[in-house]
Parts: sequence; structure tokens; C-alpha cells
Amino acid sequence: MKELYKQLFQKHNLTTNENEMGTYMDSLQESMAIGSWEVNLLTNTATWSTMTKTIHEVEPDYKPNILEGINFFLEGYNRDLVTKLFNRAVNHQEKYDTDFQLKTAKNNLKWVRIVGYPVIKDGVTVKIIGALQDITDKNNLIKSLELKEKLISTTFEHAPNGMALINLKGEIISLNKSFCGFLGYTKEELIGFKVNTLSHPEDINIIPNNIEALINGTLDKFKCEKRYFRKDGSIIYCILSVSVLRDEINNPIHFISQIIDITERKFAYKKVESLLQTTKNQNEKLLNFAHIVSHNLRSHSGNLEMLLDLMTAEIPEQTKNDFFPLIKEAVIKLSETIQNLNEVSNINSSKKEKIKNINLLQFVNNALGSFRAEILETKASINIDINDKTEVSIIPAYLDSILLNFISNAIKYRRENIKPVINISAKKTKNYIKINIKDNGLGIDLDLHKDKIFGLYKTFHRHEKARGLGLYITKSQIEAMGGKVKVVSQVNKGTKFTIYLKHDTN
Repeated sequence: MKELYKQLFQKHNLTTNENEMGTYMDSLQESMAIGSWEVNLLTNTATWSTMTKTIHEVEPDYKPNILEGINFFLEGYNRDLVTKLFNRAVNHQEKYDTDFQLKTAKNNLKWVRIVGYPVIKDGVTVKIIGALQDITDKNNLIKSLELKEKLISTTFEHAPNGMALINLKGEIISLNKSFCGFLGYTKEELIGFKVNTLSHPEDINIIPNNIEALINGTLDKFKCEKRYFRKDGSIIYCILSVSVLRDEINNPIHFISQIIDITERKFAYKKVESLLQTTKNQNEKLLNFAHIVSHNLRSHSGNLEMLLDLMTAEIPEQTKNDFFPLIKEAVIKLSETIQNLNEVSNINSSKKEKIKNINLLQFVNNALGSFRAEILETKASINIDINDKTEVSIIPAYLDSILLNFISNAIKYRRENIKPVINISAKKTKNYIKINIKDNGLGIDLDLHKDKIFGLYKTFHRHEKARGLGLYITKSQIEAMGGKVKVVSQVNKGTKFTIYLKHDTN
């Protein structure tokens, strides 16, 4: 190595003083992180430069020998290979340039590049001289990049979404298994294929209309629903997402297309749409039927009641039997049932334009006014916590009915000898006005009646005026306005109904 540096000094008319040349060699090796080494076969000695010692992490005064130098290399493949190459350089005068892994004096693993050159005199190898470079960082970076490339490649290949790289001409240059699987082709069949030729005729212009925007940078990506023809001729519905990959100077290189198969979801959605339309039609028919039946039955029940009243007035002797009272009671109950069913059928027939923004506190006070006598009689305590600015978006007649039902129940189903306490509060949440109506009455056994509490003709306490219709109608009215209702109750502790109604900003 010294001969090489000496030639460089002489070429540039520099002083060839041994000390200066040695300093220059050390400085150059340090700046390049390259050390030099030499094995003199005639004296069986080894020489390492300062940088070579630094790479091996030995002391500056370390005196190497051939065997110790070999033993720095990892036992096995690396040590065997460096021994083999060194011997070939000695015996066959072959140079070598290879990467090895070694363990330093401080037990750190390093990757090094070693170059070995045989020095030949009279046909005999007298020296092996060479260079040694620490390539640990470079090698780790390469390994890291290889790992990332493998990770990206594996992710691309096995991604559940169909993925393809498309050149600027619209031809497929690479694609994954899912893309092939979705369209029913092999990779070989699709490479070089113009992807838009697989498009459904009605969707064929979706991509061209967006490509110019992608290329000129006004769009980073676009997403759409698109149909393709599979190899077997069937249609696949997809969510297509296309983005553009650019080089370091922002020129477009190719497009990245991703497709998600939504065929099953699409057909399921169409089926649901069909079922919803069928349900809507059936509901309309049922509503019409309910109106017709309730109207006609109401006429007939009214006629029956009138005839029975006439019999009582005109021919009273005919009513003096055991059957007439039973018939009259049956007709009265029939009229009540028809009236109840008419109330239920009228709930969903209300039009949306009847929904208004109204002051909640005002309606609560109005409702309580209807029970002034009962409140005085029972000595009920009423507590209201509602902001006087709170508004709800509702059908006024429905809110009247809802409040009257809940307040009536709180008074009607009070505990004997216990003064009723009714707490009414309201709080505004993101989507609703939450109204709580809480009492200290008889309560309801929710373990027993949880699934029946809002059922038609369901009663939970013995009371002469209980019809089992109020909670059913109330829940239906709340839901008809886009709200919901929940209940918490304990027997002999009381009940809390929580009503969720939309506020005026909805």
C-alpha cells in the first residue's frame, strides 16, 4: 500500500517523507473509513493500519498476527470463506473482494468489505496486501430496505383489496392475487392488458374523465363505484380508488388502482330496498284497511248501540232478560275497542308538516294544569327543572298526549298512603332533548314485564281505568316524531321514563 501512496506523492510533486506519508495515509483512511492490512508471507507477520485497528476495536498498540486476524471472523461460514480466499490468493495468486461478518474485540458484530491482492515476486506470492472497510451501516440500511421492500411486496401480493399498477397508457404492469381473483383472470392474462376495456359500457368514461386531473395534479386521487366484466361474463360491482405515483421532480410515473368487491353488498342492498318498498306498500295498504275497517265498524257499532237504546226506550219488556245486559256490555266494549284501534291507526297518518318548534316548559305547565284537581286531592309534589328557553321539534298534539299519559300514570299508580312526588326535568344533548319524568309510585316489575311494557293492551296494575293502551300509543307517537323512550323502574320504589325528542336545530 505504501508503494501506491508513494506514487501518488511523486505524481503531485509532494514530499515523500515517511512520516508525512504515514500521516496522510492515516488521514485518508480515516476520512474514507477504510483501513489497510498486510500479511508478509516471508516473515509470517501481519500489519494493520490505525483504521483497521479502529474497525476491529483493538488498542492502538495492538500487534496482530495471522491466526488472531482470522479468528475475528464469525466461526463457520465467514471464517471458512476468508480462510479459503486467503489461501487461494497465496497458492493461486487470485485477488478477492468480498463482504464478511466479524466480531470485534468489544464483541460488537460488524459487516466489513475486504479486498485482498497477492504481491508476487519471481512467480512466488510474498505478500497479501489489502483494504478493509466498515460497511455495517450501509449493510444494515440495505437489509432494512430489503425487509421493507419484502414487506411492501408481501402486503401488495396478499392484500384483500385488488391492487394493480397501471402505466400512463392504461396498461396493467403489475397486480396482486385479489385483483386477479376478483376479475377471474390469471396474472399472465392481465399483464399488458388495458384495464378500462374490462369496464361495463355505462362506466367506461369514469376513469378517462378523471385521468387528466390526476396527471396535472388537481386531484391526488379519486374514488367511485364501478362495474367490471369478469372473464366468465358476469358483472362485478367495485369501489375503485385511483391515485398517481410521481418521481422526484413530480412527474407522474404510473397509477395505483385499488378495487373492493361490493357485489354481494350491492345485491343485498337491492334486496333490502325491495323489501323496504314492499313493506312500505303493505303498510300503506294496512293503514288504508285500518281506516276503512275502523270507519265501517264504528258505524255498525254505533248503530248497534242506538238500536239497543231504542229497545230500552220503546220496548223495555224485551230487555228484561239475562241476555240483554250481556249484549249491551259486548256492544259497549266493541265500541271502545274500535275507538282504541282508530287512535292507533291515526298516529302514523300525521303529516310531517305538522311538526313544529315549541317551548317545552309551556307545554309541561299546560299539561299539569289539566291535573290540578288530582294534584290537590292527592297532595302531589311536582318538581320541574326545565330551562324556559328549551324548545323541541314535535307534533304539538302528540306532545300533549305524551305528557298527559305519563303524568296521569304517575298520579294514577301512586302508592297507598304515600304522597306522590313527580320530578320532570329536561336536558339538551347533541341530538335530542332528554326529558325525564320520575315518580315514587307502585313501579313495574321489569324482570317480569320488560318486553311487554309498551305492548298493546298490556296492564301491570289493577285499576278500573287501565286500558293497556296509553304506553303503546305514547311510544308510537314518540317514534313517529323520530324520538325514543326508555324506562327504569322498581316495584314500590317508582318509575322513571326518559323521552328523547329532537330539538329545534335538528
